Amino acid sequence: MKPDERKDFNEGSQQWDAQLFRVNLANNIAEAIRRETSLSKDMAALDFGCGTGLVTLSLQPLVGTITGTDSSPGMLSMLDEKIKAQGLTNVRTLVVDFEKGDRIAEKFDLIVCSMVLHHVPDTIALFRIWQEMLLPGGRLCLSDLDSEDGSFHGDNTGVFHFGFDREVLKKQLHSAGFSEVRDVTATSVSKEVTGKGMCEFRVFLIVADK
Repeated sequence: MKPDERKDFNEGSQQWDAQLFRVNLANNIAEAIRRETSLSKDMAALDFGCGTGLVTLSLQPLVGTITGTDSSPGMLSMLDEKIKAQGLTNVRTLVVDFEKGDRIAEKFDLIVCSMVLHHVPDTIALFRIWQEMLLPGGRLCLSDLDSEDGSFHGDNTGVFHFGFDREVLKKQLHSAGFSEVRDVTATSVSKEVTGKGMCEFRVFLIVADK
């Protein structure tokens, strides 16, 4: 873990989807979101830290509109190419860096965040921002790693948390104003770790209501 150092996600954005485990992980998380929450065509959704839009586009057919936000223009350019190629009219992208004070004036019925929170130093501050961005009765779907020893990424540049204790996160969400907070195991990832062989990492989904 390297304090204060951020990872440049513009680097490698064009090859991001080439790693099959990333695609499978996003598909499994999107499936867990579909399973654990009711999606509808009257929903305005936000995908926070959407990257190349793997989860965004999995949810797109099931909601009214979905906005993909990320601090990496390179990642969003890849999503923009997919949107154009597929002729989608209910998806848009926005470069937003919440750590630098960027905000979105709109409010949403659903906010999803997949495998991003471990890159965020101040989780409680972000939970409060999300709570303000949700409409009354809105829902948050948050997915990330269970606590691990730092092996998952290998290069931990920009990794501020080696996974999370679900109970701690649920308490933080309650303190930020969320209710009906619950968790499930969304999926797991098997990865080769240097010196350890194949290791399995569990990925949770926390669902919380405003």
